[in-house]
Amino acid sequence: MNFPADLRYSKDHEWLRVEGGIATVGLSDFAQDSLGDVVYVNLPEVGAEVGAGDSVAEVESVKAFSSVFSPVSGGIVAVNEELEGAEGTINRDPYGAGWLFKVEMANPGELAALMDHVAYRAFVAEQAH
Repeated sequence: MNFPADLRYSKDHEWLRVEGGIATVGLSDFAQDSLGDVVYVNLPEVGAEVGAGDSVAEVESVKAFSSVFSPVSGGIVAVNEELEGAEGTINRDPYGAGWLFKVEMANPGELAALMDHVAYRAFVAEQAH
């Protein structure tokens, strides 16, 4: 299981990478592994305003249907259109080409509520028991 140190993580197993006030969001390696092969993704609309914890996207796999929550509040500024017809990218490269959407953060202070890679690794270990 991979836990990149430069990311923050939510208890719903989303990751985010922050660059200049923009948070790129995706599903963690643990989440994609738990879901199995992803076959469908429904992404949010660019321009949509979201709150931290809002369900903003859906991912369907051969095993389950799962909501994706925004870890931070703000406006959706981009979605990963490359996933259309290539949903398996989420399984192959969850922290790179498998990103889902980007949020221009309204409140960077919300990052404090998210876990670093050490805390998330411990959280996942607890979930496994």
